[in-house]
Amino acid sequence: MTDAEIAADAPAEAGAGDDLNAQLVQEGDVAADYLERLLDILDYDGDIDLDVENDRAVVAIVGTGLSALIGPRGETLDALQELTRLAVQQKTGNRSRLMLDVSGHRAARRSELAALAKDTAEQVKASGNSARLTPMNPFERKVVHDTIATIEGVQSESEGEEPNRRVVVLPA
Repeated sequence: MTDAEIAADAPAEAGAGDDLNAQLVQEGDVAADYLERLLDILDYDGDIDLDVENDRAVVAIVGTGLSALIGPRGETLDALQELTRLAVQQKTGNRSRLMLDVSGHRAARRSELAALAKDTAEQVKASGNSARLTPMNPFERKVVHDTIATIEGVQSESEGEEPNRRVVVLPA
């Protein structure tokens, strides 16, 4: 992972854990208000679920017929997440790391990527040769890096420039 990716995943600085949790709940509330207005404008039906996981606000839009909010390869979802983060930052004055999911897309993608990382790690351990995965967005690369970090005998790094940045799995 690059220093920028690691810094982006570092917890936001707030005093005590209670202060951080309150800040994350506020981020979720602001994001929910923003997304509810957006869904109304688009005339989409969806429920907003809020949670806090791993020092990050997690906002999920749940419903049917929301595939247009995901888009090809999750690109629309990525853009919507960035817009939501900007809306939260504008309201709170703090950079947000919130994670947005629509109809379980990110959760399903996380499972797919973890399985891909495990399979690739086994291939690398068996062959002794490194493996380059297809280009991925930062969310996808982080899932792969986190999975590889739990497997002995392999390591991972990112190479290339956006939008062609990819994970390389190497023998340890």
